[in-house]
Amino acid sequence: MKSLKHINTYFSKYKVRLILGLFIAIGSRIFAVAVPKLVGDSVSIVEQYQKGLVTDLSEVRHQLILNIVLIIGVALAAGFLMFLMRQTFIVVSRFIEFDLKNEIYNHYQKLSLSFYKSNRTGDLMSRISEDVMKVRMYAGPALMYSVNTITLFIICLFYMSSVAPKLTLYTVAPLPFLSIAIYFLSVAINKRTTVVQEYLSKLTSVTQEAFSGISVVKAYGIQKSTQQNFDQIAAEHKEKSIHLASVQALFFPLMVLLIGASNVIVIYVGGQQYIDGEIKDFGILVQFIIYVNMLTWPVATVGWVSSIVQQAEASQKRINEFLDTTPEITDSVEKESFKLNNTIRFDNVSFTYPDTGIEALKKVSFTLQKGKTLGIVGNTGSGKSTLLELLARLYDPTSGVIYIDDVPLKNISLETLRSKIGFVPQDAFLFSDTIANNLRFGKENATDKELIEATELASVHHNIINFKNGYNTLLGERGVTLSGGQKQRVSIARTVIKKPEILLLDDCLSAVDTETEEQIVANINNLAEEKTALIVSHRISSVQNADLILVLEEGKLIQTGTDAALKAANGYYQKLYDKQLKQKDF
Repeated sequence: MKSLKHINTYFSKYKVRLILGLFIAIGSRIFAVAVPKLVGDSVSIVEQYQKGLVTDLSEVRHQLILNIVLIIGVALAAGFLMFLMRQTFIVVSRFIEFDLKNEIYNHYQKLSLSFYKSNRTGDLMSRISEDVMKVRMYAGPALMYSVNTITLFIICLFYMSSVAPKLTLYTVAPLPFLSIAIYFLSVAINKRTTVVQEYLSKLTSVTQEAFSGISVVKAYGIQKSTQQNFDQIAAEHKEKSIHLASVQALFFPLMVLLIGASNVIVIYVGGQQYIDGEIKDFGILVQFIIYVNMLTWPVATVGWVSSIVQQAEASQKRINEFLDTTPEITDSVEKESFKLNNTIRFDNVSFTYPDTGIEALKKVSFTLQKGKTLGIVGNTGSGKSTLLELLARLYDPTSGVIYIDDVPLKNISLETLRSKIGFVPQDAFLFSDTIANNLRFGKENATDKELIEATELASVHHNIINFKNGYNTLLGERGVTLSGGQKQRVSIARTVIKKPEILLLDDCLSAVDTETEEQIVANINNLAEEKTALIVSHRISSVQNADLILVLEEGKLIQTGTDAALKAANGYYQKLYDKQLKQKDF
């Protein structure tokens, strides 16, 4: 249970509630154990009356009525305390689940981009949902039933052995076999459940992909093959589910069998002892039968609890693998006030992607003054996007240093740095929410006027107001309701509304027509008179008005200058411009 030591922190946090739950559990079991004794006493009173040891019928009736009232009262008290016990332990497990999910989610947000490139989203979701649920079962039901079983066993065995020691040994003899049998059965169920869950995950993935890519499925006419693939996995899932059900079906019959065995032993051995005079009161046999039935389910839960602990151990181990992952990008300083006053400078910056080994940038150096616009052009894979990611400190350079106002980027806190940066990525991502709320991700308290100003700058306001619900239009998953160009322009508006000091635009106009692009670029250039902007594009038209243009090829900086100077140099930039000009004329 080494992996589960991580949960001890939370047990310590809620120790007062857990200790209270322990005392409530003990009280509940004390009341519960009193019921068989009262039933046994009632049977003994009737037996004594039949034997003539007690002759006053009214006294017998009075005692029986009193015992009935006590049985009802004790049962109600035990039931109420059991309710409080469940409320204590189960609520604590929900608190632990809440805390653990928050811990994992917060850690996820700190991890670097390379982590997300090497791990699937489905696996991340599984660990924060299914695995945490397994751990919650350990922190709640497993702990509760363990406390319940131990307290009940101690109290029952103490009373039973004090009344009839020999009968007690015979009575509890089958219980260890029951526990062992349930344990092995639980292990088998656990293994088969894992297989069923794996096939369920496959089934869910296939279904999700089919629904998400339904346009591609229909366009290529592959509905039949898609259906066949689904049918095959569904059939395998059905087979594994039946395989699991066949083992689960043994659980309760096995438990009933061993309960019956214990009852037979009590009746036979206890009856023999009663005949031989070792047991004086017949009511003791009745008590023992009730005790056996009381103990059987808690003993059966030992195997079930063991299975839960196994599953929780495996799940917490998977969770710990991610919690033990150290973020590559870390803060070395506390949050501080920061305002761009002077320059952004790259000094011999090189970067190699750790997951692929691709060298994206090779000794790139340049200086950008405050309030200026930098254009970055080059072919696909030349390192344009990487340059922006390094400035936003999504990665750290392999070598070289990035400065802002002569302060190394690593000496500026991440929260401060990213609060001053507005980043529009190449792949526009919108959340499944209203357009207004998507825009307010940039500025939470933005007014309607600010929303309109930002969308007008991004040349998307006229599109939004033509929607039936305007800014309250609910977008589908990843903004699927909008066209590619509309998504890009909403992303630009979301960034602009933040009013960042540094604006990073990563080829965010690729899905926009030329006329709209020119309008947006003009608006950004006007905005950039107050801001520092870096614009990545494969179109010359997007960067030709920039104060400084960088031309990258295979990670190397091959040309630097203004649009006019680069055209006059008659190099790579001029060839790219001529090529795009011909394509436009064509």
